[in-house]
Amino acid sequence: MPTMRNNISYWSRRLMLEHGTTIKHVLKSAAVLVLIAVLLETFVFNINYFRTAGYHTTNLDNRLELTKTTDDQYRVTEVNHVIEFKDLNSEVHNLWLNFDYRQPAQQLKVKIQFTDEAHSTYFDSTEYTVGVPDVDVNTLCDQSEFINLNTTGLVTNLKITITGEDISYPVLLSDVSINAREPFTFNQTRFILTLGLLALAYILRPKSAVYRIGIVSNPRKSKAAIITAVALEVVLLSSYLFMGSNLVGVATSTYNSGSWDGVSIANTYKVGGDNAQQYAELAKAMAHGQLYLDEEPPRWLQDMDDPYDKGARDELQKETGEEYLFDVAYHDGHYYVYFGVVPVLIFYLPFYLLTGANFPTAIGVLIAIIMFVLGCSALLDRFARYHFKRVSLGLYLLLQIPLVICCGILYLLKFPTFYSLPISLGLAFSVWGLYLWMRGRASERPCGWYLGGSLCMALVVGCRPQLIVLSLVAFPLFWRKYITKRRILTRRGAVEFGCLVAPYVVVAAGLMLYNHARFGSFTDFGANYNLTVNDMTKRGWNIGRLAPALFAYFLQPPSVTGVFPFLQAAPFETTYLGQTIKEITFGGVLACLPILWVLPFAKRILELRFKTRSTRTIAGVIIALLFGGVVVALMDAEMAGILQRYFADFSFMFLAAVVLLVFIVNENLRPGTQTQQLLMKVLLVLVSISVLYSVLVCFIPETGWFSDIYPWSYQDIIETVLFWT
Repeated sequence: MPTMRNNISYWSRRLMLEHGTTIKHVLKSAAVLVLIAVLLETFVFNINYFRTAGYHTTNLDNRLELTKTTDDQYRVTEVNHVIEFKDLNSEVHNLWLNFDYRQPAQQLKVKIQFTDEAHSTYFDSTEYTVGVPDVDVNTLCDQSEFINLNTTGLVTNLKITITGEDISYPVLLSDVSINAREPFTFNQTRFILTLGLLALAYILRPKSAVYRIGIVSNPRKSKAAIITAVALEVVLLSSYLFMGSNLVGVATSTYNSGSWDGVSIANTYKVGGDNAQQYAELAKAMAHGQLYLDEEPPRWLQDMDDPYDKGARDELQKETGEEYLFDVAYHDGHYYVYFGVVPVLIFYLPFYLLTGANFPTAIGVLIAIIMFVLGCSALLDRFARYHFKRVSLGLYLLLQIPLVICCGILYLLKFPTFYSLPISLGLAFSVWGLYLWMRGRASERPCGWYLGGSLCMALVVGCRPQLIVLSLVAFPLFWRKYITKRRILTRRGAVEFGCLVAPYVVVAAGLMLYNHARFGSFTDFGANYNLTVNDMTKRGWNIGRLAPALFAYFLQPPSVTGVFPFLQAAPFETTYLGQTIKEITFGGVLACLPILWVLPFAKRILELRFKTRSTRTIAGVIIALLFGGVVVALMDAEMAGILQRYFADFSFMFLAAVVLLVFIVNENLRPGTQTQQLLMKVLLVLVSISVLYSVLVCFIPETGWFSDIYPWSYQDIIETVLFWT
């Protein structure tokens, strides 16, 4: 009987005989990529180490006029935070402010001024020039303590002002040096990311073998590659969410340890303030048999003639000192949650009944987004494998990446709050509903698939009602089969059609009863009773709000700077002489996602499909997606306003339409031709820019995010990217 060693040896020889050439090529390519990444990390990303290797360091401690502590640390205080060195008369290439690493981390602003052979006096910004910009220095980020200066000739005087917001004085400074040698640092995170980007670029390069692996002709290879790609995406998305630990609400002995209970393997805790606990509080209320929140509104709110007037509410809150809950529905003396109830039924209520604790919202967002990525990939695979015959693995990956990354889910992960949960869960239900419908269309016994698909699509209403427009895709998917061919008139067809409709009826009945129990109306979801920044009961629909919203959502160019993350909030101006609800946004999808530039050619591309296919299913799906995207954007603008997270409501629809349009073009091109190769090159550029923009948006510093709560850690990210500063 062969041993385990014999079996391994046999299978190894067989594997090498069948795929030896491929394996050797892959290993060789991997070794080259690793070598390039090592060389980049060593010689490029550590350029300051080599640039400063010949410097002669001069310590300036003997010139410091700061008070010392008992352990020989200099004290920078609120009164004495300016350091000035006169008559240096030497070249100054850089400055090293060596802060004591043992003190609590602080983010400092360092203003540097100097006189040199080009400036006899300290200079600053003027109408026509920009002076030395303030430098962000973190007391726990060693690389930020080295400040490169661009001086002319000999420096005479050097002035350093250490300031910042909310500084806890004193700040302890170990020493100050000029012309310091920067240490060599091998940044493992940067190395891994560099290697990953190199590998991605190598795999998706125009002449890559992945463009010769057909989704249909090579099912095993393509499925294995798709599963691997999706797994990597899930890991990256999860890592990004957990990076923003201040919004996660989960603590262990090593993660958010300050909120760990010291007993459990992991425990949950409240994040985001009282306003962010709405879903958790609703779960508690439901467990006690009621639909309104336990918290009692203040008497002054109950006595108001118009409790939805924010200005009047704020005045009464100041007068009485009694606070009210913000962004909840207020009706008939009680607080209600107007956000979709489905997330509560899926996550919060079961978790509370089992543990007695609040479900961590960020984990719900992550679960929903992982399900979205899985469903999105499965749906795309379904279209590529069963409706198109020439889709290659390379084209699939080239379109799957922006479909996932550019649809707005990254921003939902950036702020994984109860605002993001209904959107992400609604998207997850939508893609799985479409996938199950697609499976049902090809099945001899479709009822189970139809029930599951329609249930998912119906539950969207209980998450994010706007996304119900994706149900319009049902018309092109099922019209021909049940209406044109009159299958609905047969007994079997009627049963199948009933399976499509029944979940909508059941879910709609449940939601209507839920609404009636709360507000006395079957169709009132409670959004108009929201205690928010404007009076929703009088907001109505006004066409004047559409133009600025459509510009911000679709056409606003990105606002770019020269410093990481290179993007900033886009400016906003409007001629609408009324109240506009607007949070910061970073540019419209058509202007910032070049992959969507395929859309203007939609009509000509659909004509290609009409010439080769007698059916109009795919064309109908594309039209429904485009129509739905526009409708949702208009609904968001009218009902709520212009917010960055709302981009996730409609971006997926446009991106999905683009994917199908590109599939159509690819289907009409012969593989290997110059035209087909040109298409891949153009797509590669459009996708790269689109993904880069979407990723950079998620590193823009914002209030309440990682950069605001942990500025010292965010500084590490900046120094990792801006390695030459």
